Amino acid sequence: MTDVHHGAPSTFLKGHGTENDFVIVPDPDGLLDLSAEQVARLCDRRAGIGGDGLLRVVRSAAHPEAAALAGRAEWFMDYRNSDGSIAEMCGNGVRVFARYLQRAGLAGPGDLPVATRAGVREIHIAKDADDGTPGEITAGMGRAALPGGAVTVTVGSHSRPAVHVNMGNPHAVVFVDDLDDAGDLFRAPAVAPAETYPTGTNVEFVVDRGPRHVAMRVHERGSGETRSCGTGACAVMVAAARRDGLDPAKTGRPVTYTVDVPGGRLVITENADGQIEMTGPAVIVAEGVLAPAFSAAHPAR
Repeated sequence: MTDVHHGAPSTFLKGHGTENDFVIVPDPDGLLDLSAEQVARLCDRRAGIGGDGLLRVVRSAAHPEAAALAGRAEWFMDYRNSDGSIAEMCGNGVRVFARYLQRAGLAGPGDLPVATRAGVREIHIAKDADDGTPGEITAGMGRAALPGGAVTVTVGSHSRPAVHVNMGNPHAVVFVDDLDDAGDLFRAPAVAPAETYPTGTNVEFVVDRGPRHVAMRVHERGSGETRSCGTGACAVMVAAARRDGLDPAKTGRPVTYTVDVPGGRLVITENADGQIEMTGPAVIVAEGVLAPAFSAAHPAR
């Protein structure tokens, strides 16, 4: 399954969740040590397979960062951004990760714990529909933290206030009148104060579509603008709920928002205990074998 000598994968799959797409590398025994350069090559949309990120599928017991979680979750999602940098969590990615395990016969419909750098996430794979349509996947996303403090996001000459939300990874959520106010999002918007996000942040721009219904665009740290961001959609839901005066911890009642992303639609629920659940599609679109010389033939850009 893998070329251990060169530290490069030989097989791969491609999947997406609301068009947030990923290269999937099966490495159950943790034999690969993928460098940032190799990940960037694989995710390159012209010289590689192409993806917003890479999901390495490893048994928790075989990965030093996840070994302590092996008793709670057999599988660890080693997630990398498309530039090769390591990220704590990816909400769309963890659904695609679960879909791969289902496809490979390593998980079935029902509940599935998955270890991530942000902790164990509880996943539920719905049964397929009668017509064979794959069931949607719900990911337990943990609790949101709202550290507070004044944050501003600047696009061009216009600065706007943002809400600092942490979903295991950092987010700055900005409410705007028009999604075009986000600019091109190829480059990271300026966020201040810089010390609030010492390792950078994801930035979401949000407009209202209706009651408990919003739409967003996102610049993902290390990837640029993507078609969707699962943790970002959760951060947006929490920021919108608080703006709207809704807090399940105070009312004892769950709150659900629909969040439209450029690649589709996600449904986000915050429960009375603070746990957030995200439901959406996850699709495996291809699988294949890399050319033996791939990792040496295409320098990262």
